[in-house]
Amino acid sequence: MQPSYALSTLVLLAQLASGPVVAQGFKFSQPDESDRIEQEARQSQIAEQLSTPCRAGLKDKKIMVIIGVRQSNGYIAAQQQNYGPHFQSINARLRALGLRTYTPDEIRRQIAQAEIDAYFRNDPDAMLNASKRLGASFVLRGLISSQATRNPMMAVNQVSVNMKFTLYGSDGRLISDTEASSGSYAGANIEHMALTLVNEKADEVVPALYADYCRKAGPAAARTASPK
Repeated sequence: MQPSYALSTLVLLAQLASGPVVAQGFKFSQPDESDRIEQEARQSQIAEQLSTPCRAGLKDKKIMVIIGVRQSNGYIAAQQQNYGPHFQSINARLRALGLRTYTPDEIRRQIAQAEIDAYFRNDPDAMLNASKRLGASFVLRGLISSQATRNPMMAVNQVSVNMKFTLYGSDGRLISDTEASSGSYAGANIEHMALTLVNEKADEVVPALYADYCRKAGPAAARTASPK
């Protein structure tokens, strides 16, 4: 091997080893200037959202978080005991911001599965009854969809994830509706990559929900009964 060729090969390998894999858009590349600017703008927006003033009394209200996962056949599975990691990715961030949430066990003990399913069918009467029974002032409904496909050009798996979260007052009033999507190449463990993407996008979804909650939830919270 010629010395110049060997040096070029080592430089290329070092670049590949140190360069991150960019998940968004299914591409392997070094972040360019536009990526850096976009990332800085996103971080600035998140910081602004997290700095939204929030009344202490509003933070004392309790939020019921329920997660549904849309399956490939369109059916929404919402058995809360099956989605611990998805729940925790959102719940831990909400609690870190000082908000109060119910655990999945607390929800299951007081609300029937049929009533949880009703939230994902947009049944307003069942939604209202369930939140009153639990004593929740707010309900955060999350719907997560993921799709795994095989990239025929590169012979690798790829995963797309979409997250949609809607925050309601216990009176049915819409407070926040936010959505985020992401995609990445994946290895054999597709479910693990899907959860990784959920965690990454939660860092954008939760600040948006928090800002809406602090700005818009006050009047609705004042009309709700005290949580248990």
